[in-house]
Amino acid sequence: MTTPLEFSEVYKLLNAIKQGDKSKNESLNSILREYKEGENAESFLHELGQNFLYLGVEELFKYTNSSNLQFIGQLTKEEWDVLANNNNCDLPVHLANTMINYLKDNKFSERLSLKWNKSIGEVEKHVMPMARYITEGIIDVLE
Repeated sequence: MTTPLEFSEVYKLLNAIKQGDKSKNESLNSILREYKEGENAESFLHELGQNFLYLGVEELFKYTNSSNLQFIGQLTKEEWDVLANNNNCDLPVHLANTMINYLKDNKFSERLSLKWNKSIGEVEKHVMPMARYITEGIIDVLE
């Protein structure tokens, strides 16, 4: 039996930084580096979620042209609308599409399939729900 997927530690760090606790930046960066590589993942779903969380945070920074979460957390609806216009879509759609496209462009499903001895179909059936789950977590932090 696999451990339930749990990324609350990252969301708590993101929220603390958004609230102004800059001392959490190094912890967040360390976890995101680990998530990028997926070395400590406990299952293919865990690795998929870790990778998507890394991508989502990085893409949030690109989307907003800022890595300052406190600044990002204070953006107004009007500023988000401008960003959506500049990026040709709203943030949630952009984040999810980035995750899915990364998976396709980098043959990540195939790598997970081989690493975890799962069929590509088994991996790919979890892509959309995982992208949605991670995107919702990031958006929740921003609200």
